[in-house]
Amino acid sequence: MATKVTLRQKPISKGRRSLYLDFYPPIPHPESGKPTRREFLGIYIYEKPKNQIEKEHNKQTTLLAEQIKQKRENQLNKPEIYTDYEKQQLKIKELGEQNFVEYFRTLVNKRKESNYDNWVSAYNYLKTFTNGNLKFANLNEKFCNEFKEYLLTTKSNKSSKAPLSQNSAVSYFNKLKAALKQAHKDGYLQNDLNVRIQSVKQAETRREVLTIEELNRLAKTECKNPLLKSAALFSALTGLRHSDVIKLVWGEIEYISNEGYILKITTQKTKSVENIPISEQAYSLLGERKEPTDKVFEGLKYSAYENKHLYQWIEAAGVTKNIKFHCFRHTYAVLQLSKGTQITTLQKLLTHKDLKTTMIYAKVLDQTKRDAADKIKLEF
Repeated sequence: MATKVTLRQKPISKGRRSLYLDFYPPIPHPESGKPTRREFLGIYIYEKPKNQIEKEHNKQTTLLAEQIKQKRENQLNKPEIYTDYEKQQLKIKELGEQNFVEYFRTLVNKRKESNYDNWVSAYNYLKTFTNGNLKFANLNEKFCNEFKEYLLTTKSNKSSKAPLSQNSAVSYFNKLKAALKQAHKDGYLQNDLNVRIQSVKQAETRREVLTIEELNRLAKTECKNPLLKSAALFSALTGLRHSDVIKLVWGEIEYISNEGYILKITTQKTKSVENIPISEQAYSLLGERKEPTDKVFEGLKYSAYENKHLYQWIEAAGVTKNIKFHCFRHTYAVLQLSKGTQITTLQKLLTHKDLKTTMIYAKVLDQTKRDAADKIKLEF
């Protein structure tokens, strides 16, 4: 029985219709081998074209879809027309016509909470740079290098005046490389383009940290938001990230006889389950214990309004450094090293997967020592 192939449409976002092929009877899926009736082509048309450009897009896209449909019918019902090599070349050509930007969006939708927002941002810059349309066949080293240059020179989407930071460019370009690698695995690219292009170089960033004297001044200084003050000092005494401080619940804090207080948490960033010992002084900042499911810092938020209280508190304590909440975690790390804590122990306390990440704090400590040495000057 011959397989009937019908070109159909499915409504998607922004007034578009995705084109796909409908097979009857079902055919084996090329990867899973399970029967399937659909093959999405990765191309779309506008439901109500608003201008000549969109009308021409619809015309050319529909023509391409009809060509793919005819080839698929020939492959299924007249296999003798093509040699194996010709079939492979046809498949390569068809995949090359599909939209890499749409493929990138499907990868974004598979991301988890820990890096979903980062992938969304990378997609937005890619979409702007390509106007949302880039065939796999047009992906090459030249395009990748042009996109890299774009990321290094464009304005931030968060501010029309500020440039995109270099470290953000690093992150977004790495998402492109990851997508290229996956596209090669999925058969859209014959060669792994990812290995042929260089990443953006990571910029050196200065991590601001507090001295123990500055931390003590903050502890003695009143803050208009006492909850924020407790949370910040708790971070400085435990090294906990802001995201983990916000979601911390009482059930994650345990007291073990002869050991002391332990945090048993799943970190927001790495999703790893960790047991982190904390001091009694850190525990004393938490106030009266509540129900296991209650948040320890109920009401703590990340907002411009809360940051204003943070900056006012820091200024009132006479600290002139540019301190943000994450700096309290940096402070914890550097103070631990200054007190002789081994770098591998600190790695576990900070829940770093890679020791290289922890080693950054050793450089910060060296710079802190250098800054301290330079403060003593004689007047000849």
